[in-house]
Amino acid sequence: FDLITEVGKGVRGADCVHHIRNQFGQECGKIIYESKRTKDFSMEWIEKLKKDMRSTGVDVAVIVTQCYPKGMDCFGEKDGVWICSFDEVKAVSYILRDGIVKLFSAAKTQENRGDKMHMLYDYLTSTEFSEQWKAIREGFMSMKLSIQRERDAMEKMWKAREKQLEKVMLNAAHIRGSIEGIAGTDTIQLSLTDDDETLLID
Repeated sequence: FDLITEVGKGVRGADCVHHIRNQFGQECGKIIYESKRTKDFSMEWIEKLKKDMRSTGVDVAVIVTQCYPKGMDCFGEKDGVWICSFDEVKAVSYILRDGIVKLFSAAKTQENRGDKMHMLYDYLTSTEFSEQWKAIREGFMSMKLSIQRERDAMEKMWKAREKQLEKVMLNAAHIRGSIEGIAGTDTIQLSLTDDDETLLID
């Protein structure tokens, strides 16, 4: 949760300090508020609040007033300080808070990105990565060689079976020719398959 601290009376500085925190409890930045209930706006307020801003190390300064400086009729920024009315302060504080949180997150992302790049570089150049990659490569080459050996063995076996099949079909053709020469083709059907196709020898 955010923290708002009130500046005590007699203490130099703004009326209160808004400590902005994200959902992780990290402080993202600070906003100082100073309220003015007068009929006329004084430009000296801006310079004074800017000094308070620098001395306290805050990110944003806001003057909440019931009268605007010349040239302004609603909330806005002037000379590095935000100015708004009492009716607008709630919406303005929400907008400024959201911007500070987003800037903090963006800065953290860039910071972490740099750390991650260094960590990644260190890992990629480490002995651990080198050994792991070597093990992966050796496993890959072993699998590739094993597959190639199996393929070669299967092709050799297929060729041997093709030779055996050719030999069987050749002998079957000789037997069929001999039987047909004796009995004739009308009295007996010989086929190695379920249909009555003629045996073809390549």
